[in-house]
Amino acid sequence: MESLKSFLNPIRFFRDLRRKDHKPSFGALDILKYIGPGLLVTVGFTDPGNWAANIATGSSYGYTLLWIVTLSTIMLVLLQHNVAHLGIASGLCLAEAATIHIKPAVSRPILYFAILASVATSLAEILGGAIALEMLFDIPLKIGALLITVFVLIMIFTHSYQKIEKWIIGFVSIIGISFLYEIFLVDVDWAEAGISWVKPSIPDGSMLLLMSVLGAVVMPHNLFLHSEVIQSRQWNLQDDNIIRKQLKYEFADTLFSMIIGWAINSSMIILAAATFFSNRIQVTELQQAESLLRPLLGNNASVVFALALLFSGISSSITSAMAGGSIASGISGEPYDIRDNHSRWGVIISLIGALIMIFFIGDPFKGLIYSQVFLSIQLPFTVGMQIYLTSSRKVMGKYANTRFMNILLLIIAVFVAYLNFKLLFSLIIN
Repeated sequence: MESLKSFLNPIRFFRDLRRKDHKPSFGALDILKYIGPGLLVTVGFTDPGNWAANIATGSSYGYTLLWIVTLSTIMLVLLQHNVAHLGIASGLCLAEAATIHIKPAVSRPILYFAILASVATSLAEILGGAIALEMLFDIPLKIGALLITVFVLIMIFTHSYQKIEKWIIGFVSIIGISFLYEIFLVDVDWAEAGISWVKPSIPDGSMLLLMSVLGAVVMPHNLFLHSEVIQSRQWNLQDDNIIRKQLKYEFADTLFSMIIGWAINSSMIILAAATFFSNRIQVTELQQAESLLRPLLGNNASVVFALALLFSGISSSITSAMAGGSIASGISGEPYDIRDNHSRWGVIISLIGALIMIFFIGDPFKGLIYSQVFLSIQLPFTVGMQIYLTSSRKVMGKYANTRFMNILLLIIAVFVAYLNFKLLFSLIIN
């Protein structure tokens, strides 16, 4: 919370940025060097699974469920900021810390469950990229999925993390610009959208989509990934001044990146609401959304939609596979390193497991939706483990959670568990 208070005090924040009383220096422009890990997380919650959930939500309920994007993003800022603290203060990713500090009988089932969540995530990412290839070049879905998988494996196995990060920042920029372009083409009821961003409402029959939006924004694999990649910005774990400044820069990166993600996800729902819901068209597949955009907004809009989906699928497949590698290496008590066999097998399981499942999926759109619901079901387990670790002085030292932070994180865990129970109850009744 110290980093949060400092960031919210502009005078103190920028004064600290100018201080050069230790090495390496932290000038005002150095904050740009820290922008990257948060954007990797942003890719994870602007992925094809989000596209399916958001477009289905907007076309079915208009602007009504925009509030869940706002709430999910607030939850995400807290969770990602907290797990990044774990990586910076302990030098361990979430999976490593769980393996070292939690009994195997507890940690192993959660971590194996998290690997399954990584597979479910990769399923949505690869499937989304394959759907985009089908839209653009009429490539059959299964062949497109194979091409996306091979391309992503080549990207991960032949590039360093820093190179991949630059690629992904470029992909996120393209996705954001694409939706800005399409939003300007539609007639948006901004007054209703503004109210819906902050006014909770759960229409009848909307629980499945609400949970899919939540699972698509707050994703368990991102918690593992963020705690791993944030360590690429570390210099010296023994210097408290450096650690404090790293925590400060991390919060700026996380907040900036999550706001971008909130804007992109919101724009998906707004686009679907203004384009489909207003015309009483319920979208049941991404291909349908692309074909419907053409007569409503013109050919350019449909091509931009498909291209953005392709970039989203590729970039998010990279991050989900890296998360799988981080979890697998963490189970062995090691950091992520693509040259190490544990990390490699984690990446391969995440991508190839997803590819195999795609070959047995009858309805790709429903596959995207249910993959996001699966993530929301796994989330409370990962969050509970994270709270235990980040509140432990044995793990975090003096950077352990404050009581206030623990209360906020527990509220999030209970809220997600409550929504999962409500979803299960609604499915049983129906």
